[in-house]
Amino acid sequence: MSVPRHISPVSEAPRAPFAEQPARAVVEVRNPADDTVAGTVPNLSGAEVAELAARLRAAQPAWEALGPEGRKKHLLAWLNWIVDNKERILGLVHREAGKSWGDAQIELLVAVEVINYYAKNGARFLADETPSPHNLTAITKKLRVIRRPHQLVGIITPWNYPLAMPMMDVPGALMAGAAVLTKPSEVTPLAWAEVVRGWEEIGAPPVLGVATGLGETGAAVVDQVDMVQFTGSTATGRRIGIRAAERLIPASLELGGKDAMIVLSDADLDRAVEGAVWGGLFNAGQSCIAVERVYVEAPVYDEFVERLVDAVGRLRVGHDAQGAFEADYGAMANEQQIAIVERHVADALEKGATALTGGQRHAEGLFYPPTVLVDVDHSMLAMTEETFGPLLPVMKVEDEDEAVRLANDSPYGLAGSVWTTDAARGLRVGRRVETGGMNINNAMTNVFQFPLPMGGWKSSGLGHRFGGANGIRKYCRQQAFVSEKVHLKREIHWYPNTAKKAAFTDKALRLIGMHDWRRRLGKPAK
Repeated sequence: MSVPRHISPVSEAPRAPFAEQPARAVVEVRNPADDTVAGTVPNLSGAEVAELAARLRAAQPAWEALGPEGRKKHLLAWLNWIVDNKERILGLVHREAGKSWGDAQIELLVAVEVINYYAKNGARFLADETPSPHNLTAITKKLRVIRRPHQLVGIITPWNYPLAMPMMDVPGALMAGAAVLTKPSEVTPLAWAEVVRGWEEIGAPPVLGVATGLGETGAAVVDQVDMVQFTGSTATGRRIGIRAAERLIPASLELGGKDAMIVLSDADLDRAVEGAVWGGLFNAGQSCIAVERVYVEAPVYDEFVERLVDAVGRLRVGHDAQGAFEADYGAMANEQQIAIVERHVADALEKGATALTGGQRHAEGLFYPPTVLVDVDHSMLAMTEETFGPLLPVMKVEDEDEAVRLANDSPYGLAGSVWTTDAARGLRVGRRVETGGMNINNAMTNVFQFPLPMGGWKSSGLGHRFGGANGIRKYCRQQAFVSEKVHLKREIHWYPNTAKKAAFTDKALRLIGMHDWRRRLGKPAK
């Protein structure tokens, strides 16, 4: 079996009696909004991870043999199960992450869109390629690029989107024909564990597993798989990258961000303000591609700030009941994360910044109000370190050149945005910003354009999610396949070496490979 049977969401009876399971340490999952226990999951040991990995490996060859169309049927059946059980799944997301009910809804949308995209395009993306020979000397060769999946892929995801994060990666790996061993964050593992159980419930082959537990469990996953996709902090990503290099396995790392929003003087301020609110505060600002700093050209700075303060003041912060839609964003994930926000705000205020809204956590629960900071500069942590919280520091700049210079003054390069009514200006400025993703007059939207690669520059990661065919092909090994179109007794360059063959080869090389053949043949130049 691929999912531990004694994962226990408090809101439901366990699927199998807890007493019947082997005794082991468990991880308690708490709702950060009210500190109630949302459930428990087992803390798998390295040996248990190895056993799970072995079972997944054993099932992989038959899964690969189904082919893209066979695998597609199981993925679509899984999608139907997820949608049919959405209230229970999103309820787990809502409680384990302390989200607002509205913010939880986007996680289902990601599942639907990603599964449908790879189910629709998987066969085409995995089809053999037949490139043409590079020149006449290879004209007798038939060339193919054949892709075979890594047998076991490890996918390690963070706590900010318990369902959506694994859903961005798992369908592509499964469609590629790999078996997949997932490791959700110990902070929010409940919804994903339930979705993996759903894979079993529909009768799909046992090629999807979940290893719940603490950091040691994640390290064991990296030691068992043939390729790893990790999303999370830059510090952890570096450690995983080092271990992957030691094992000589590929690693795709989507890491931290400090995304800049550049508001130019000709921007539609109504849209720009709404974009800043959404891009910076959705999910309490806990998104790797969230707006983390705003640079506004001087002519529109005052008006932008005034409108932003007004818009932020209308936001509702809280943990509404399931189905209620009475809050805009919910709690922060844990005490460590809210402490980072407090430290960044305190540092900015101490160095001369002003908080126009918010600036102090709520007395109960892990809630932090939307906080707009002005009079900020790059001496402040809020402008240079990843915050990952509901903080919008806004800085006045003289022109687009200063905005670009400051946007690039960062170790991160995940995504960003430029706001302008001039399309040519948006393209010009956006191309100068050193990020893996760029949005013009929008925020965070590049992530959901599946034909485009999603990945970071600099310390924001290595490799990409999505990118059309790459979203599946990244989980495959390439085989260069050469066969003969014409049956010949031997190739001209095979032994024995002779002067006659050498002379012929030299003439052919000069005729085919050189670019001044007219002169070499005594013909007048054109």
